[in-house]
Amino acid sequence: MTDSAIHRTIDAVWRMESAKIIAGLARLVRDVGLAEDLAQDAMVTALEQWPEKGVPDNPGAWLMAAAKYRAIDRLRRGKLQERKHEELTRELEAQREFATPDIVAALDDDIGDDLLRLVFTACHPVLSTEARVALTLRLLGGLTTDEIARAFLVPEPTIAQRIVRAKRTLAEARVPFEVPRASEFDTRLSSVLEVVYLVFNEGYSATAGADWMRPALCEEALRLGRILAELVPKEPEAHGLVALMEIQASRMRARTSPTGEPVPLFEQDRARWDQLLIRRGLAALARAEALGETLGPYALQAAITACHARARVKEETDWARIVALYDALAQLMPSPVVELNRAVAVSIVFGPAAGLEIVDELISEPSLKAYHLLPSVRGDLLAKLGRNDEARAEFERAAALTRNVRERTLLLKRAAACAQGSAPPE
Repeated sequence: MTDSAIHRTIDAVWRMESAKIIAGLARLVRDVGLAEDLAQDAMVTALEQWPEKGVPDNPGAWLMAAAKYRAIDRLRRGKLQERKHEELTRELEAQREFATPDIVAALDDDIGDDLLRLVFTACHPVLSTEARVALTLRLLGGLTTDEIARAFLVPEPTIAQRIVRAKRTLAEARVPFEVPRASEFDTRLSSVLEVVYLVFNEGYSATAGADWMRPALCEEALRLGRILAELVPKEPEAHGLVALMEIQASRMRARTSPTGEPVPLFEQDRARWDQLLIRRGLAALARAEALGETLGPYALQAAITACHARARVKEETDWARIVALYDALAQLMPSPVVELNRAVAVSIVFGPAAGLEIVDELISEPSLKAYHLLPSVRGDLLAKLGRNDEARAEFERAAALTRNVRERTLLLKRAAACAQGSAPPE
């Protein structure tokens, strides 16, 4: 095997195994930052040794053992003097051989619990939302700082600083490496779900840049969501989030034209929707419904997307049910964005004037002042009412607010259609 092939193998192994290795080490050293350093050191060792000695039969176990060697070395240098670390040294000394059956077993023992602890630690509320996202992608996704920076169109030093500060904050706050107690569990789980969905949304509808979507982020969020749902199998909202992402992801091939332009939902070729993802999403939604007497916010949103997924053509969409689901969502999680989405559904069931009445009540909402979808939705409704001059102004305003190049082009086309006296496509 060539050196380049070995390097590609190491990269692939790291992407698959790093979260397990970091999680296992963090349980032992009780420091996420140190655990990642040890895992990175192990990868460097692999880069040095595997080209000469070959890829081991169990590369994940090899990396875990190499990381444990590093832990022993650090302990011997006296950097960690607490009694628990002395006990750890004795434990590690008993596991000195690479890839022994004990090491392989150690990788599997409590790995689910370790991963869950790592998830809750990376998404701890003591961190800012941006830091939680970056740290989660780094520790659980195995992404490099460069990959995270490119995904979010942020300078690499900015992401690097966020990650360093996040690890420092966790250490200084003495955040325990544990699954939160029952009294905190729901709140902390909400934080985790929020991070995963933020990653997905940035991939599904990029907030800035030249691309309408970034599929790699959607795939990473789906992977994290599926893992999380299996780690907390009795939590309906975890399955609700997976259902929501699976069904939304099923539309991705239909969301862009051959030239990369955005294709709105009503114009999409539903034959291009991924039926496997739809089936997986509906199955996850069924799990969420079976676990909870009432649906939570993610499960309700998944139920809304399911109404679209079940309709073979747009005319078969059960819009009355969608309005009812949005009514329930607005009661459970009242927000201007939910109300804006509800207005769209209301406009289809009861007419554009009814939807516009709801939207007009949101115009003075401070949180939507820079939200481009507010004037975009208002422009759609005005155009349907034949108020083309007003609609054109709204589309132009929306185009000025969005930072996504593809979306800006679409909005300006709609404004031009209104200027010509014709209603833009839905």
